[in-house]
Amino acid sequence: GLPELGTPFVRQMLKEAQPKTFSDLLQISGLSHGTGVWLDNARDLIANGTCTISECIGTRDSIMVYLMHAGLEPGDAFTIMETVRKKNKFLSAEQMEIMKSHNVEEWYMDSCNKIEYLFPKAHAVAYDISAIRLGWYKVYHPIAFYAGMFTVAPGGFDAEIAMKGKEFVRQVIQEINQKGKEATAAEKDMVPIWQLVVELYARGYKFLPVKLYKSKAKVFQPEDGAIRIPYSALPGLGDKAAESIARVADEGGILSIEELQQRTGISKTHVEILKRNNVLEGLDDTNQLRFF
Repeated sequence: GLPELGTPFVRQMLKEAQPKTFSDLLQISGLSHGTGVWLDNARDLIANGTCTISECIGTRDSIMVYLMHAGLEPGDAFTIMETVRKKNKFLSAEQMEIMKSHNVEEWYMDSCNKIEYLFPKAHAVAYDISAIRLGWYKVYHPIAFYAGMFTVAPGGFDAEIAMKGKEFVRQVIQEINQKGKEATAAEKDMVPIWQLVVELYARGYKFLPVKLYKSKAKVFQPEDGAIRIPYSALPGLGDKAAESIARVADEGGILSIEELQQRTGISKTHVEILKRNNVLEGLDDTNQLRFF
């Protein structure tokens, strides 16, 4: 759920590299956006103990800064950085000799020669500031975080699946992953959302079902330490119907399902969806009085 840090590739990087500081997170962003910097390069160096995430080459700027700290002239440090990040040639014999004369280690020079593209540090900073900000809400205001994430989820949300609990959602994720390439784009897009749902349950939080008068049209709403699901999250209902129901519910005075249908213009299919999810509990079918 955090930008630039939530993909399976980067999550694996985080497990292996174990970043401890904001500076380390910048390294992670640089490594994940670069070419020839993580796989068969920094990853192996960290795994075998040659260097840490703090010491490996993560962004283009770090080369120049490192070399200047090693004693190289700024002009030489800049030229070497440009040679590495432009990926069009290896370090020259002269450049490597300059580095050796300033006690730059062999692994560092080898790493430079494996790099094809390096991410600028300023871009990494911009990305990670956003991640840290969202991460703060995820830790200290989790209900607001999850409500916001589900509201803007690009793949949508299926309330009928989410309300069945953590283990059921885990099973859904597993089934999608087992399909491999046969999984539809829509199913793949939903995996990160289902992972957040599992995480929400694992942290002890829960969803509140769609409920007439309490749910919003499309916004997931924090309510009593839980998250109230909106009408639009019911599969098959659609945004237009959800907005109509929310509008009429705000106006109040709904006496029957028949009246709700007349005032909103929703179809019989929509009514069946609402019934199936117990949204219309307490409403009679019509406004007619019964004497039995």
